[in-house]
Amino acid sequence: MAKSSADDEELRRACEAAIEGTKQKIVMSIRVAKSRGIWSKAVKLGRGHMAKPRVLAISTEAKGQRTQAFLRVLKYSTGGVLEPAKLYKLKHLSKVEVVTNDPSGCTFMLGFDNLGSQSVAPPQWTMRNVYDRNCLVMAILNICKDILGRLPKVVGIDVVEMALWAKENTPSITKQTVNLQDGPAEAAVTESDMRVTVERELVSQAEEEDMEALLGTYVMGIGEAEAFSERLKRELQALEAANVHAILENEPLIDDVLQGLESATNCVEEMDEWLGIFNLKLRHMREDIESIETRNNKLEMHSVNNKSLIEELDKLLERLRIPSEYAASLTGGPFDEARMLQNIEACEWLTNALRSLEVPSLDPSYANMRAVREKRAELDKLKATFVQRASEFLRNYFASLVDFMISDKSYFSQRGQLKRPDHADLRYKCRTYARLLQHLKCLDKNCLGPLRKAYCSSLNLLLRREAREFANELRASTKASRNPTVWLEGSTGTSQNVNNADTSTVSEAYARMLTIFIPLLVDESSFFAHFMCFEVPALVPPGGLANGSKGGPNNCDDLGIMDIDDNDNKAGNNTAELEELNESLRDLLDGIQEDFYAVVDWAYKIDPLRCISMHGITERYISGQKADAAGFVRLLLDELESRISMQFSRFVEEACHQIERNERNVRQVGVLSYIPRFATLATRMEQYIQGQSRDLVDQAYTKFITVMFVTLDKISQADPKYADILLLENYAAFQNSLYDLANVVPILAKFYHQASEAYEQACTRYISTVIDYQFERLFQFARRIEDLMYTITPEEIPFQLGLSKMDLRKVVKSSLSVVDKSISTMYKKLQKNITSEELLPSLWDKCKKEFLDKYESFAQLVAKIYPSENIPSVTDMRELLASM
Repeated sequence: MAKSSADDEELRRACEAAIEGTKQKIVMSIRVAKSRGIWSKAVKLGRGHMAKPRVLAISTEAKGQRTQAFLRVLKYSTGGVLEPAKLYKLKHLSKVEVVTNDPSGCTFMLGFDNLGSQSVAPPQWTMRNVYDRNCLVMAILNICKDILGRLPKVVGIDVVEMALWAKENTPSITKQTVNLQDGPAEAAVTESDMRVTVERELVSQAEEEDMEALLGTYVMGIGEAEAFSERLKRELQALEAANVHAILENEPLIDDVLQGLESATNCVEEMDEWLGIFNLKLRHMREDIESIETRNNKLEMHSVNNKSLIEELDKLLERLRIPSEYAASLTGGPFDEARMLQNIEACEWLTNALRSLEVPSLDPSYANMRAVREKRAELDKLKATFVQRASEFLRNYFASLVDFMISDKSYFSQRGQLKRPDHADLRYKCRTYARLLQHLKCLDKNCLGPLRKAYCSSLNLLLRREAREFANELRASTKASRNPTVWLEGSTGTSQNVNNADTSTVSEAYARMLTIFIPLLVDESSFFAHFMCFEVPALVPPGGLANGSKGGPNNCDDLGIMDIDDNDNKAGNNTAELEELNESLRDLLDGIQEDFYAVVDWAYKIDPLRCISMHGITERYISGQKADAAGFVRLLLDELESRISMQFSRFVEEACHQIERNERNVRQVGVLSYIPRFATLATRMEQYIQGQSRDLVDQAYTKFITVMFVTLDKISQADPKYADILLLENYAAFQNSLYDLANVVPILAKFYHQASEAYEQACTRYISTVIDYQFERLFQFARRIEDLMYTITPEEIPFQLGLSKMDLRKVVKSSLSVVDKSISTMYKKLQKNITSEELLPSLWDKCKKEFLDKYESFAQLVAKIYPSENIPSVTDMRELLASM
């Protein structure tokens, strides 16, 4: 067997070095492998359960008169040095379990009762062999027995076998006296004859001697069981014989005894007769007593039942009694603020009284009693009277509050002064009756419908008046130069200066309108939903304050109201309630959108491009409205966004019509006017983009450029002779004007590449036309040769009509005798037709390259078909073109 790591002194010294600085002393150390497992369950090893090398060390530390034992887990660092990983106190060790799915029996788990999370799989410790496992387990058990005075639960190991194993493997162990004050003494063992270190056997020699002495006390000197039985029989017979002899010697005494027995028998018979008489009398008395007790029990039961009935009737009468002060408040009391506390108390009493007369609060046996039915009818009548009075009061109260605010002009914006709407006082006064509305909902939920409509109708007048006055004054106080809507129509260049006027104040005015009124409308929606007892989810973001609300503890729209009925707290689960809320919010806010539309239309008239920035501002507000109570505000913002998009689409359509009107003009030459103006327009539009208005602008770009390119094609088709010139000049101008924007705007980059392709195609067609015009016979001769090469051999071509050597000399002479003059004529033609001088150098280079390519192809054909004929070489022609 390999040497156990428990005997490794070098490992022990490494462990002592790892815990140097502590007062603990290593008792035993052993190498193990660590993995993860679950109590009493087989574990399949995976990436998270791979075994890791560890060292388990048992250490002790003396603290005064006590000694503590620890189990240390040490791991190897990157340099192979042991370092502490975990520390367990052995006093918390509750379980030692050998893993059953390991056939070698070398894997076990240690359970501690102080682990923070029992759901985490405990580590498994795997030894090299069973010998190492027994060494460690015996050491742990001995330490627990000596220091803690108890043993942990052992599962999967036979303790008797462990004891026998310990006795077999400790032949030469010299035990030392254990002093618990100084800590457990280490066993003094030499490496040569030590098999395992144990401090004490499970049963000591002294205990074994005591057990033998105890068993010895039950030995009574009995040898053979049959001899003992015979001896007992003989002794019994001797005793019986002695008794009979004694009786026969005392006959007179026996006679006296018989007479006494006869006398006693007579007395007993008389006593038996008397007892029979008394027993009969007692039986009759017992029956009478039982009858009396039965009647008494029934009377007591009647008494208890009558008492309980009286108590229940008293409780029922207490339920049926209507206090006079509550009756007065419910039937005719005022609803002033000073009296609201009494009204609320009366409502609470009425609610509880009605609930107490209903099953299950009331016993079903009472429900059909006449008195209960009459009292329930009386309470229902009282409820109807109070609900009618309170509803009428609240409808008039809402109308009077709004009328008072509308009649006071200081609440609204005036000339030269923008007034932010302030509803703090209105909400403060309404909160006084919030608790009353809660009770009205509990008493009669149907009464809330008319109240909600009355509140919405009154407040709608106030909100629309505030929005109208604010929007009018906002437009009047905003100073901005009006920009014309004509951007792309052919007109003088001076109008472009007008388009550069600063109109940022228009967007700022629109943003201010939203900044003031959108939070106000959201707050009003939230307040309305809470105030009118709608069961919907959170209406205002946590910590959000209502706009313009007062400071202090009552500054939020939560109203400080607790739900009267816990069963009514079903926020977010009632779809019908949410639909009803949306309908009420429409009544509350409907009509206010007209003033927002007026601001949008006003901004469009001043500068249509401001629709871009207004669209981005609106998108930002839409993304911020998530609460259910903001449903109508979201609809309002969606309609505003649609209005802005419609106005911007109107501007785009008008601009497209301006572009299309160019084709009705006289013959167009040079760069069309809308090409550079579109670049100016695109630059201005990019400056106005905010938030998510990118898509709106990209759609406008797509429509603009599509119409521009279609119109350009239509104009070019009006004069086919100059079509390619017009196309290449305008596509080049489009690229030059949008070069910077195309580098940052993807949609413009797409059209930039489209224009580049169209420019190259127009250049190729135009250059081919110019070359063919000067050297038509030369290259036509080459094309005829190329066509014949598909049908006949090259040797037969010189014998075809019109393709003889003589015909070749005539063509070369007519076309190349004055080639320098012909090339100069091509350049002059380009110079005459191209109006953009910056395009001429690049076009001339393309023309020379195209001519050289064609001439080189011609020269190759001549060398192949007419090898004996001489024409100017390609090199000479290249030098001639380079010199011009």
